[in-house]
Amino acid sequence: MDFDMLGLSPRLIAALKDQGITDPTPIQAQAIPHAMNGRDVMGLAQTGSGKTAAFGLPMIDALMKSGEKPAPKGASALVLAPTRELAAQIEDNLKAYTRGTHIKTMLIVGGAGMTGQVRRIEKGVHVLVATPGRLIDHLDRGTVDLSSTEFLVLDEADQMLDLGFIHALRKIAALLPAERQTMLFSATMPKQMEELAGTYLNSPAKVQVNPPGQAAEKIDQSVHFVAKTAKTDLLAELLGQHRDELAVVFGRTKHGMEKLSRTLDKMGFSVASIHGNKSQGQRTRALDAFKSGDVRVLVATDVAARGLDIPAVRHVYNYELPNVADAYVHRIGRTARAGASGKAVALCAPDEMGELKDIEKLLKGPIPVASGARWEGGGESKPNGGGGRGRGGKGRGGPGGGGQRAGGQGRPAGQGARAGKPGGGGGNRRRRSGGGGAAS
Repeated sequence: MDFDMLGLSPRLIAALKDQGITDPTPIQAQAIPHAMNGRDVMGLAQTGSGKTAAFGLPMIDALMKSGEKPAPKGASALVLAPTRELAAQIEDNLKAYTRGTHIKTMLIVGGAGMTGQVRRIEKGVHVLVATPGRLIDHLDRGTVDLSSTEFLVLDEADQMLDLGFIHALRKIAALLPAERQTMLFSATMPKQMEELAGTYLNSPAKVQVNPPGQAAEKIDQSVHFVAKTAKTDLLAELLGQHRDELAVVFGRTKHGMEKLSRTLDKMGFSVASIHGNKSQGQRTRALDAFKSGDVRVLVATDVAARGLDIPAVRHVYNYELPNVADAYVHRIGRTARAGASGKAVALCAPDEMGELKDIEKLLKGPIPVASGARWEGGGESKPNGGGGRGRGGKGRGGPGGGGQRAGGQGRPAGQGARAGKPGGGGGNRRRRSGGGGAAS
């Protein structure tokens, strides 16, 4: 199947060909026909599967054919995303699809001046891409009017729920016309998602590529069982095996990842960091340097897990396992994008066994062991999918090298770092992981 068979306008298809895009991905092939027929769509697919084009192409096609001008302060289509990085990535893609047309797109996110955004939206835009928090700021000031919006897209809706945006979504939806087309896309399907879909979607067509929570097939996953104190040495050893390839390293806390970034820099790696304590300018510069290859290692909290769409990323490292199992799928989805292959490596300390068990439960199978052995008496899996702190037992030796890896005895699970510190369990900090508050 090609895009010609999906009913898209020749001008839009030509724009895709100019970008080297000729064949739709599975989620695009399934979702676009329903969207072209005006139906609401609920799409479930792993990250990197082409969801932006799945909702963006039919939406742009309809706007191009209507020829209507957007209302002052208004947007014909509204796309909501949970983080600044994802919103920026979506707008970049939509701009590429609409290059050479009359369609105007705009990005509204936190970290940028309100005055410039107010000036740009004054005459209205065809497609507005926004984070919920900053959009609410504009709605409260009366600088954005959604009364004429015809299309609503909720992208990565599961993370919007994780970050506590449900109340913002309700407030925004109440200001939209009842008669509209709504599309919701997500990589996972938590229970609250059904409620969200029931509220915003009208008899939607449901399309699904992979079962919710399943990682892309071309990701080679592995886990190293390693003492917390030896993680940095092991990470440096692994990164040193592919210095010319792009790698993303994920951890839980802003402070911990900034410290790790400085340590890797001192070790001679070309590294940048991105997290909630960075200004929008710093985050953008770090991503630009990573995309261009000037920086080969990007150290990040989960703030980057949804907005990073760089096909050249070949390696993802979970330096610390996430407190929420779904976040693991989103993290490793930064590699093996658009049909490419990639590797995802997890470093598991004794007090992270609960998190690992939750992840493997979500994946419906164990992650292959690269080195070491499973920590004895590891943490219990929690019913809500959150990570638990480990409970006892001695760890067995990890890979040879530095620290306590070489045949050493790991700390009993549950001891060592305090909750919320790098490597700690800290399930009560899940909302703050990755600086969620900075997403607006």
